[in-house]
Amino acid sequence: MPKSAPARAPITALPSTSTSSGFGSTVFDVLGDDPAARAAPASVFDVCHVGVVLRALVFVHAAVFTGLLFAAGNLAAWLSLAANGASVALPGVLLWLLAACACKRSLGRLPRPWQWAVVAAMGALSALFGSALAWLLSGDAGATPIAWLAPVCAGAGLALVLFEWLNLRAKALLPADTTARLAELQSRIRPHFLFNTLNTALALVRLDPARAEAVLEDLAELFRVAITESSEAVTLAEEVALAQRYLAIEQIRFGARLRVSWELDPDAGSAKVPPLLLQPLVENAVRHGVEPADAGGLIRVQTRVRLGRAVVSVTNSVPEVGSVPGHGMALRNVRERLRLMHDVGGQFEVSLKEGVFRVEIGVPL
Repeated sequence: MPKSAPARAPITALPSTSTSSGFGSTVFDVLGDDPAARAAPASVFDVCHVGVVLRALVFVHAAVFTGLLFAAGNLAAWLSLAANGASVALPGVLLWLLAACACKRSLGRLPRPWQWAVVAAMGALSALFGSALAWLLSGDAGATPIAWLAPVCAGAGLALVLFEWLNLRAKALLPADTTARLAELQSRIRPHFLFNTLNTALALVRLDPARAEAVLEDLAELFRVAITESSEAVTLAEEVALAQRYLAIEQIRFGARLRVSWELDPDAGSAKVPPLLLQPLVENAVRHGVEPADAGGLIRVQTRVRLGRAVVSVTNSVPEVGSVPGHGMALRNVRERLRLMHDVGGQFEVSLKEGVFRVEIGVPL
């Protein structure tokens, strides 16, 4: 069951007698001192994704079926050969993907020539396994040398083609145009937010110096993450901590008008997500759900585990008199970076129902 975030002291609008912004140090403080603490880039052998599995299966089967056209005399013969070929290709491809997924760290540390050799050997053995399984089920011993040589060569060759595709996929994970869009997203900690936060801190300097210091620490952390190299994945727990810092600053500015509910499941915190995933979502929630409403609004952030996936949702109330419509750039950037990291394994849904705007994101655990 999801667990709510620990209770924090309420933060009221200025002036205030509170001595803290409500948020202490987070995992980002450790990361700032130890860059190695961040997750390493995914290995080229990271094939444990639905999209990669589907593409590999389609490619291998298409290659097998195309090759069998040369051996078939008519359509009926080709269909028969295709069925036999599929019975060999399917278990062979799945075995190769499972082996690559299970050994991705070890394989990723090998020199490149050894990677090619191991990939070819794995492909040959996987194809041989699929052939042996098909022979066993059909009662055919497959005793002739050519019967054993054909799947070995085909498996090694197709495995090398798959490996080259995986290399190209890894290089294209963050192309230049996507990096530019990410830079735009990072800049969405907008100048007017910086201006408002600095004014808030200045107003607090005389009234509550400790709280002013906490506000500036939260602001410094936000900008530290925004200007840090962002090609690496972070955990969902880190993103939640950053969103908490952002909303802590906005809480001081809006006071009782901004109501925030945190429902966090610790089991979902280890999921890998792109950096700066939640901050633009909660910023949009403040800008379009709280700022234009005289009575303020409610923002709810929930994380949970569902069917082996980490699901995070950000919802906000929508006032009757809405804000100036945006261009949807933040939502498009978040969706694109989620697709780049998790392919079809990532989920991104947006809905507006009964005065509540909701963004839901799902990623594999």
